[in-house]
Amino acid sequence: MEKSKLAPYGSWASPIDAESIALGSVRLGQIMLDGANIYWSELRPFEGGRTTIMRRDGGGADTEVLHSKFSARTRVHEYGGGAFCVDGGCVWFCNDTDQRIYMTDGVSDPLPITVEGPYRYSDLTVDRKRSRLLCVLEDHSGGGEPKNTLVAVQFDGLVETLDDNADFYAAPRVSPNGDDFAWIEWFHPNMPWDEAALYYSHLDEEGRVVNPVRVTGAGEAAFQPEFGPDGSLYYVSDRSGWWNLYRLSKGGIDCVYAVEAEFGLPHWVFGMRTYDFSIGGRIVVTFLIDGISKLGEIDLANGTLRTIPVPHIDIVGLRARAGRAFYIGAGTRAPSGLIEVDLGNGSTFGIRSSQDVIPDPGSVSVAQPVVFETADDEIAHGFYYPPMNDFFKAPADDLPPLIVKSHGGPTGQTGCAYDPKIQFWTSRGFAVLDVNYRGSTGFGRRYRQLLHGKWGVADIEDCAAGARILVEQGLADGERMAITGGSAGGYTTLCALTFLDVFKAGASHYGIGDLEALARDTHKFESRYLDRLVGRWPEDRDSYVARSPLQHADRLSCPVIFFQGLEDKVVPPNQAEALVATLREKGIGVAYVTFEDEGHGFRQAINIRQALEAELSFYGQVFGFEPAGDIEPVKIENF
Repeated sequence: MEKSKLAPYGSWASPIDAESIALGSVRLGQIMLDGANIYWSELRPFEGGRTTIMRRDGGGADTEVLHSKFSARTRVHEYGGGAFCVDGGCVWFCNDTDQRIYMTDGVSDPLPITVEGPYRYSDLTVDRKRSRLLCVLEDHSGGGEPKNTLVAVQFDGLVETLDDNADFYAAPRVSPNGDDFAWIEWFHPNMPWDEAALYYSHLDEEGRVVNPVRVTGAGEAAFQPEFGPDGSLYYVSDRSGWWNLYRLSKGGIDCVYAVEAEFGLPHWVFGMRTYDFSIGGRIVVTFLIDGISKLGEIDLANGTLRTIPVPHIDIVGLRARAGRAFYIGAGTRAPSGLIEVDLGNGSTFGIRSSQDVIPDPGSVSVAQPVVFETADDEIAHGFYYPPMNDFFKAPADDLPPLIVKSHGGPTGQTGCAYDPKIQFWTSRGFAVLDVNYRGSTGFGRRYRQLLHGKWGVADIEDCAAGARILVEQGLADGERMAITGGSAGGYTTLCALTFLDVFKAGASHYGIGDLEALARDTHKFESRYLDRLVGRWPEDRDSYVARSPLQHADRLSCPVIFFQGLEDKVVPPNQAEALVATLREKGIGVAYVTFEDEGHGFRQAINIRQALEAELSFYGQVFGFEPAGDIEPVKIENF
């Protein structure tokens, strides 16, 4: 290897550029199995953010199921998920542009089976016995909040209501013989990870719900109900304080395997999965311990768990069939991909990679788990990534700039698998701290609930505490620390910049600046989310005002860059625009980058690239270094 070049941190030339991240990658999603065929969805930034469906047959040949004018995406809850299902070679999917359900055999043009109108569908599953789909319908035809219901959609398009008493529904599941039915439902002000009830019922000859029975108790958050091959109902519940796997049978409810680990996930999107049924009375599972995914197999006969060693530490979308498992998995040095696993020996085979180019190991920073003390005698978690690029080194007396990342949600988590958007920074000479602040998932219900009443307080305390520790350890330059995050992570970013004097710059990606405006303007799914995180509005208005960066913009004293999709229905653009206007008036450095055709999160390659390069240019100007490569400078007003 050639001798490393001496250059300041932040200015290193990197093989991981914004163009390769944006144009040379796809986002792999839902997996379905149908006989010997494997189906999966992939979001393609290079096709304007279109999501297509792919099929690999038993012979290993890949076919794109959807024509280019179709995109499989549902907008229920705005976040979607569960946009397609497959049975007997037929594919049913929700089309993005009109939100109608279409059917295709993968050869002929897709045909719509639902009518045009303000209707959205998600979480599709096939009821073979009655030749229909079971799914969630979100009806936007009335005034005020949309109406969510459980429905059956006949293959000729007739829609019949199965249940309409709850505010929200998810995971409709039918038993193998078609006689029994299960689903999850919840009511305002709960989010599905606060309390989501599991219901079980019989279906009569016409397919109507008969005498539904609530399976879970008050305060339980149920996740992913599934009927086993014998007709028993399995599900995940956090009744013990940890999301573990349970079974309902004629003998009652029993825990399949009790452990202080998380077999469940926060139900932000439909179709999330952490287990499936194998052969010989076994269940394949994936679970989280301290934010790291494990793969295992539970033997129902003796209740034992066998861990299957695989090189992936982030595992989602699990599916299984005889002796094999399939999932989207990523390792510490390799990007995510669609993976096939031999359950007998743990050998893995990559079906589809999310990235065209595999990174040079010498430019990959491997995450180091960190646990640190924070306020209220609590601890917080995170992953530290040191600068890494074999072709460069910094002057001996130099310390790297630090980027602290606050994940979205806030009920969510960050993992430690390879992420090109983190390596983009570390390969240029930045250190990165990705924080699982109090309130994050993956560490049990108690940790998840530590953010109740303390959003905008505990999360920023944890981000600041982690940053200070790295400075104390000589791992970061305390005068060049930035904080960044998207959505709820953008709110944490803006709060940290407003209420603390720790960070010298920040980047808010479609972040929240005004909690009152969020409570008034956001969509149904999250309209009561803040009741637990902040307080009831307007009764607890004082808390909303106290924790809204916009109300205290006079305390902001460092440069901030804002990224905003102008079609965002979750965090409308008026949130960013109000803060930008205030910073302009105060004469503080501010940059505002907007994307006309993006919503909550950026899907198009050109916009993903522009956002990465603009943030790099912003840090270069603020922290005083010249980024390598042909980077168009972003305009910082008042700077």
